[in-house]
Amino acid sequence: MNRKLPQEKSKQACDLLRELDMDAWLIWVRETKLMADPAIALVLGGDVVWQSALIFTKTGERTAIVGNYDAQGIEALEVFTKVVPYTQSIRDVLRTELDQIKPKQIGLNYSRDDYAADGITYAMYNLLKEYLEGTPYPDRFVSAEPLMTRLRGRKTSEEINRIQTAVNITEEIYNEARKFVKVDQTELEIYYFFHQRMQAHNVTFAWDADHNPAVDAGPNKEFGHAGPTDNKTKTGHLLHFDFGVRYQGYCSDLQRMFFFGAAQDIPNEVQTAFEAVRDAIQKVAEFIKPGVKGYEADDITRQYLLERGYEEYGHALGHQVGQEAHDGGTLLGPLWDRYGASPKGMVEVGNVFTLEPHVRTKNYGQVSLEENIVVTKKGCRFLSTPQTELICIS
Repeated sequence: MNRKLPQEKSKQACDLLRELDMDAWLIWVRETKLMADPAIALVLGGDVVWQSALIFTKTGERTAIVGNYDAQGIEALEVFTKVVPYTQSIRDVLRTELDQIKPKQIGLNYSRDDYAADGITYAMYNLLKEYLEGTPYPDRFVSAEPLMTRLRGRKTSEEINRIQTAVNITEEIYNEARKFVKVDQTELEIYYFFHQRMQAHNVTFAWDADHNPAVDAGPNKEFGHAGPTDNKTKTGHLLHFDFGVRYQGYCSDLQRMFFFGAAQDIPNEVQTAFEAVRDAIQKVAEFIKPGVKGYEADDITRQYLLERGYEEYGHALGHQVGQEAHDGGTLLGPLWDRYGASPKGMVEVGNVFTLEPHVRTKNYGQVSLEENIVVTKKGCRFLSTPQTELICIS
């Protein structure tokens, strides 16, 4: 188990409890290797086996009630001010610890809109109520979504450094691909090349390997989460990638566009579409700053592209990146029902987002780019080097 990040994030959790005036946050789990609450990776960095209660308070106390075989390893992390082992049942120990804290609110990890804040299962929620029956605590349960959104979203300097390294490695592999890719290759050939280079750079996949990277050759391949095929690259066609790696537990997520031919051979339709997407990203990057709502940022690129005659793209402008490529929290997205309240969240310092609009051309398929940014006190900073020209392979 890595110590530094759980120590940083557990302290951050207590700071957030004070900021939100929430007395306690309870992570209530079991056998996390099979059913992991997303919070576990942040504040523990490992797994527990038996029923476990990780309690954080706004006074700074951090208590782990865990099975006796887990206790020694968790103590060694130096994350918790108190580790309480149990053998037969957690029930009485949990009640005793809560009686000492006397919380007026207990944040639990359930959420309607944020999947990264929805870690407690229905059965475990009911079991917790059963264990605490006859106490005032079940009536004090509240959603910990406000805390979890901030805890995941406000990246520490160490988290940002790891994401930056993941981005750098991703860009290096893209540069290596420029020398490898050629006409008459299959998407699968190119896909396996990326996997070889990942192994050489000692990184793993930011999402499922079957479509990482996404490799989309030609005008008839729809972008999405489907894997590569035997479809071949051709002169005069576009080649699209969606690719991300995981470095020391943190992810990147970048899209790039190649063109098979010389720069002077790029069709005007393609060049115009590429510039529209490129410029839309720059325009919203200039707009993003702390306090902006997610849907406000999304609207910048959406309207920019609509004004240039392109149809509306059917997804959000950008999502947060961290321990997962899709890291939950505030979304840079439209106010669509499927996104719930996530686009209404505010952009905060330390948030890391993708910016990924796309447009569809009439004859050459889709044009899509994706950059990674980190929000700063005055605006945002690119973690990736924005693609400003089509990468020509001739």
